[in-house]
Amino acid sequence: MNNLTMTVKFMQMRVDTVSPLCRVSRFVLCFSWVLFLVALPGRAQTPASAQKTITLEELQRMALQNNPTFRQSAANIQAAEGRKKQSGLYPNPTVGYQGEQIRGGSFHGGEQGFFLQQDIVLGGKLGLNREIFDQELKQAETEAEEQKMRVVTNVRMSYIQALAAQQMLELRHNLSKLADDAVETSHQLANVGQADAPDVLESEVEAQQAQLAVIMSEQNQQRVWKALAAVVGNPRLPLMRLEGQLEDTPPVNADELVEKMVDESPAVRIAELGIKRTEAALARAKRETIPDLQLRGGLQHNGELLSNGRPVGLQGFADVGLRIPLFNRNQGNIAAANADAERGKREVERVKLVLRERAASVVQNYTFSQTAVDRYKNQMIPRARKAYEMYTKKYQEMAAAYPQVLIAQRTLMQLEVSYINALENFATSSLSLQSYLLTDGLEAPSQPGGIDQPVREVNIPFQAAAGPQ
Repeated sequence: MNNLTMTVKFMQMRVDTVSPLCRVSRFVLCFSWVLFLVALPGRAQTPASAQKTITLEELQRMALQNNPTFRQSAANIQAAEGRKKQSGLYPNPTVGYQGEQIRGGSFHGGEQGFFLQQDIVLGGKLGLNREIFDQELKQAETEAEEQKMRVVTNVRMSYIQALAAQQMLELRHNLSKLADDAVETSHQLANVGQADAPDVLESEVEAQQAQLAVIMSEQNQQRVWKALAAVVGNPRLPLMRLEGQLEDTPPVNADELVEKMVDESPAVRIAELGIKRTEAALARAKRETIPDLQLRGGLQHNGELLSNGRPVGLQGFADVGLRIPLFNRNQGNIAAANADAERGKREVERVKLVLRERAASVVQNYTFSQTAVDRYKNQMIPRARKAYEMYTKKYQEMAAAYPQVLIAQRTLMQLEVSYINALENFATSSLSLQSYLLTDGLEAPSQPGGIDQPVREVNIPFQAAAGPQ
């Protein structure tokens, strides 16, 4: 049976046994009850707002176009490509002038000319250099994918919080209107002798509290909207009505998502690429003991006179050399590279443990919120509504006092507020688990070769709604 049908039944009074004053008071109370049922969010149709609306998809497209971290990720990739290219380039040759015994005295001697010097890199060291920076490039590309996920998730997270703030504000407006109606009802009941002065004062205090709650909800909506506008890269985005419902969040398997997070998170992939980079750096350090070949040659003019009185003329020269790794066999760098490789292996383990540690709180929040949403929706709110209806009916039959009706009404209001809080916690924690805890879309992406921070900020309201607030 729907609420309006039940209300009509409540208004079928026994006229022959009730005084006219009681009929007035009951009519006012029943009219207020109708307003309350119509005003409850999600349970009756509300008038369409003339405010401009926006969808989650539009907000995501806006973020993909405007969020500055995407350009930072692209710049990191370009920098990694540049380092990879530079590391594999051959050393430049050296060209110079060489002169000996330039003033030859009475012999008219002297040797002047030019030389060309080139180092030949041996041992495949240039290829190993490229391998090191190729891993950095892959890290930068994976970091860009991770950053895209961070931004999209942050937009969705802010959207959920803004949607919750929007629904909360609507509920607060409805509750404030209902509280104002209760004040009017109390005054009318007091005029006909059906309510005392304390009842009137209590209804006025509750109306003022409801007005303060509206102001707080309005400020909270402004705060959440500004955060959402910043994430999408448009801080001047005007406040608009969001399309969607918090109740649309589907349930997930939290334990499976945690295991998937540990195996497939971009942060884990970045750490695994870090191992490959340190292994390439170790191989490069070991090849450093293979010396490079040093070649030098040139032509010079020898002005020394021969026996026939003519100068010697052009003559060539050539040098070939190797630096012998006698004292410096790169021992220190090899030891450091070994330590970095070991550290890289432990970094993968650390990242997985960090993800499990942070996910534990999110799973707890998700599990509790799921239970709370189910209890509020299917047990607590229906019971509270039934109690309100019963007290209302008893009051109509002169079997209950008006303060009991107010208490039941207040309990139902508080449960509606807590229900929205539980829905918000349920949706945000579910999204966080599905997005590998990547929720901070305005944090700068990590530099390639640096230490990735897999969980920099978990943007989840952990204050679970344990009861009516």
